[in-house]
Amino acid sequence: MKIGKLMTISNMSVSILLSEEEVTVRDVVWADSKEGRVSFEIANVYGSVANAVPLGSIYGLQKGLDVHLQEGGLQIEYSDALLGRVFGSYGQPIDGLPPVENPHTRNIYDKNLSMAEINIKGEILWTGLKALDFFAPMQKGFKMGLMGGAGVGKTVLIKELINNVYKARQSNSVFVGIGERSREGRELLDEMVEGDLLSKLGIVFGQMGDNPVSRSRAAQSGLTLAEYLRDERDQDVLLFIDNIYRFLQANSEISAELGNMPIESGYSTTLLTEISEVMERINSTDSGSITSFQAIFIPADDLTDLAVNAIMTHMDGQVVLSRKVAEKGIYPAIDVFNTKSKLISVEGVGERHFDLVERATAYFSRYQELEEFVAVLGIDELSEEDSNIFFRTRKLRNYFTQPMFVSEQYTGIPGEFVAIDDVLNDVESILSGDFDPNDESEFYYIGKVKR
Repeated sequence: MKIGKLMTISNMSVSILLSEEEVTVRDVVWADSKEGRVSFEIANVYGSVANAVPLGSIYGLQKGLDVHLQEGGLQIEYSDALLGRVFGSYGQPIDGLPPVENPHTRNIYDKNLSMAEINIKGEILWTGLKALDFFAPMQKGFKMGLMGGAGVGKTVLIKELINNVYKARQSNSVFVGIGERSREGRELLDEMVEGDLLSKLGIVFGQMGDNPVSRSRAAQSGLTLAEYLRDERDQDVLLFIDNIYRFLQANSEISAELGNMPIESGYSTTLLTEISEVMERINSTDSGSITSFQAIFIPADDLTDLAVNAIMTHMDGQVVLSRKVAEKGIYPAIDVFNTKSKLISVEGVGERHFDLVERATAYFSRYQELEEFVAVLGIDELSEEDSNIFFRTRKLRNYFTQPMFVSEQYTGIPGEFVAIDDVLNDVESILSGDFDPNDESEFYYIGKVKR
C-alpha cells in the first residue's frame, strides 16, 4: 500500500510526506531506488510527516520516490527452525545456509507479558558449575551481568552453560551479538559447531559494521527467539546478550540523527524507557522462563556512567571474571568478592547455603591479607588459626576450579556436572578442617570430592 513520498534524505534518517494516516511508529515502509529496494522503520509521526530510519544503505534514493507500507513490520522466525541458524537483526538468515522452508515468522515487538502471566517465584536454575551455583545462584527469570575482559574465559563459560542447561533440562539457548565484530561472530559460530552446540541454540547478530538500527534491533529479534522457546516449547531458556551497552549506544546514535536533544554524555532522553522495554521481556512464567546473561561494557571504567547505571538497576546479580584469578590457572576465573546474586539470603537459598557463603567469603578475605604477610615473613610465622585459614582457603580456591565438558578435548579431563548438595557438603568439610591432611593439589580440577 502506498503511504506517501520521500521528502528529505540523510545518512541515518528520511522524512516522508504521508498521504495515508494508517502509519504508526515501528511500521516498516519501503521505496524502490535505481539500486534496489530500501526499507525504513518509522521513528515518529507528526501530523502528515513521518520520520524514519533506514534499515540499510540509502544509496540510490532520491526525493519524490513513492513509499509503501510493508505488511507485518520487522519479523523473525518463530518456530523450531530457529535452532542451529544465525539470523541478522531484521530476521534474515546470514549463515549461508538455504532459506527456512515454510517459514513461520512473528513481529519482533509483539510479545508483552501481562502481570498475571509473570511468575516471580520460580525455582532456582542450577547450572552444575560449582563457583556459579555457590556464589551467584540464579532463579528462573533472573538477569545476570557478565563482566570480564578478553582472555578470561567468558566464551568457555557461556558454552558450558549452554551445554549444562541443555543436558539437565533439554532446554535450548539464544545468543545475541550486539555490535559484535564479524570476526568474533565467525569464531563463536565455529566454536559452537566444534563443540556440537549449534543445534542447541539460535543466534542473532547485529554486527559492528552495520548501521545503528541493525545493532539496536538485534536485541528485540533475539528476545523473540527466546520467547518462542519459552512460550511455545515451555523451556527454561538461557539468553546471552553481548553487549547490552552497545544497544543503548546504538539508540543514542539514532536519537541524535533524528535531531533529538541528548542528555549527559550524549545519551538519548529515552534511555530508561529503551532498556526497560528489553528487560521487561526477560521473565519467568508458569510454563517456562528466560534467564539472561548480559555482558556489560563499562566506558572508561566509569561505574557512574548513566547507561551502565540504567542497566545495573535491572540486574539481579553479576558474575565477574578476573584476570588475576585466570593468571593463576583457575577456571572459571570467578572473582568471589564481586560476584553476587540477590538470591544469596536465608530466604533465597536457605540458612546453610547462606552461612557457608559468608564463611567462605570471610576466609578468602583473610587469605588475601595473609598472602602479603607470608610473602614478607614466611609461612612459619603464621598462628595456628591463620595457618588453618591459609591452607583451607587454598584448597577451597582449587576446589572451585572445574573440568568442563566443552573443553575436554583440550584438557583431557572429562567434564562434570556437580549438584549443589555435593558443593555445600564439600565446602563445609573443607572449612571445618575435615580435609586438613589432604594436599591442596587433590582439589584442583575435580568435580565433587571423592571421600
